[in-house]
Amino acid sequence: MRKSLRAAALGAACVVAGAALYGAGAATAGQSTANSTHEPYNIGLLVQDIDTYYGTTADSNGVYQASPDSQYAKDLARIDADARRYIDKAARKAHRHGERPAVVFDIDDTLLLSLDYEKRYNYTYNSATWADYVNRADRPAVFGSAELVRYAEAKGVEVFYNSGLSEAQRTAAVANLKKIGADVNLDAGHMFLKDKANPPAYLSACATPGTWTCTTVQYKSGTRKHIEDDLGYEIVANFGDQYSDLDGGHADRTYKLPNPTYFVS
Repeated sequence: MRKSLRAAALGAACVVAGAALYGAGAATAGQSTANSTHEPYNIGLLVQDIDTYYGTTADSNGVYQASPDSQYAKDLARIDADARRYIDKAARKAHRHGERPAVVFDIDDTLLLSLDYEKRYNYTYNSATWADYVNRADRPAVFGSAELVRYAEAKGVEVFYNSGLSEAQRTAAVANLKKIGADVNLDAGHMFLKDKANPPAYLSACATPGTWTCTTVQYKSGTRKHIEDDLGYEIVANFGDQYSDLDGGHADRTYKLPNPTYFVS
């Protein structure tokens, strides 16, 4: 589930203080919350830091956007450059060995930026307002995300999506990804969304029709296992803005994208 700004306060402060926390392979680091024996970081100052980090501004339509000159954009650019080098190398190696390389992308705040929602609702989550926001299908791209999706495809790497969005939000997710230029493998065989009413058999350990007990890690790692074991791909890289997008294995390398606005356990 999504957590409020307060639950992510320490992690967000660390992001602003040092972007070096983000990068390849950091799948389990930095998940601890603030020590309750110390006064937490002031939430008003934290919001200011987040705005500074994103270079947050409202465009002519009143939509909050991140600045392409922000520290956020610079951190993404470093991650993107490393990912491109790695994908190129991993793809060549996989093809030489007759393997089928794949990459997996989370969607929310990995490909589609939700900063406007977070700002409008003061970094809190409500299922109804979130569903309405997603269904508008007009979120901007996370800087460089669509280009990275297309780069992987151009290198002969199969692109998959592994998202916490619900099956009911599939149409909106597809439309939004097309809008930002990530129009690659948007069919049901490549985009995995939560279907709590009719979960797939490969998640049977934690989900049966009408009963869903999967944690985010179980759901996402179970889906990656399905991509590797059942579909026959080697996941060379897995991209997400939450550590729960990345934990659980079934990826040769993980890329943690910055997101100081919420925490998903």
